Amino acid sequence: MRKPIIAGNWKMNKTASEAKDFAEAVKNNIPSNDKVDSVIGSPALFLQELMASAEGTELKIAAQNSFWENSGAFTGETSPAALADLGVQYVIIGHSERREYFHETDEDINKKAKAIFANGMIPILCCGESLETYEANKTAEWIEGQITAGLEGLTEGQVSNLVIAYEPIWAIGTGKSADAQIADEICGVVRQTVEKLYGKEVSEAVRIQYGGSVKPENIAEYMAKENVDGALVGGASLEADSFLALLDAVK
Repeated sequence: MRKPIIAGNWKMNKTASEAKDFAEAVKNNIPSNDKVDSVIGSPALFLQELMASAEGTELKIAAQNSFWENSGAFTGETSPAALADLGVQYVIIGHSERREYFHETDEDINKKAKAIFANGMIPILCCGESLETYEANKTAEWIEGQITAGLEGLTEGQVSNLVIAYEPIWAIGTGKSADAQIADEICGVVRQTVEKLYGKEVSEAVRIQYGGSVKPENIAEYMAKENVDGALVGGASLEADSFLALLDAVK
């Protein structure tokens, strides 16, 4: 049975002191990690402080992005080797905001996934479609293409440990959300694509999150679905009480 994983994505929010206060408020109230993996995706500025605050607790820390080279003349980028040295466990890649605002391609995301694995961390690889694609009934085709390109060259063992987050772009930060049935259907497309590429055993191992206006009031509906193993949560992860409520709804 796949262990649920709830990851908060703070995006470009909080100051260093606010991040520290959040960690102090939640770190001793996290459910046992045999029930759920509890992850916070922080801006790079706060990662070192958060890793120190979370040490010895059940709270896991994720970076929101990484470059695909460990070092070099890449001003402003974040080294995966440096993230690993801090003890970061997860790295979010391929988020729709990175794709839209910074023009990241499936090829870029694939290179990042390989670099993250090479440094002993786990990618949370995002996929998702626009409202135009959804209304044209081309979601399955679009998602299959993103997953196929994003996983190219990864091993069975790597994909088994991967986390994939399905986030319909039209449901991110809009207050709209794909209902639980739609989420399960498209997470099922992700799983079927992984099975086509790597076989049933790998597809049964990979964890798939739903993201898009998830909150404590609706998370249980999504988690009840067969193909939904967790959630990648934006706004509802910014407050300690709300993040803990998300975890309580799962455990």
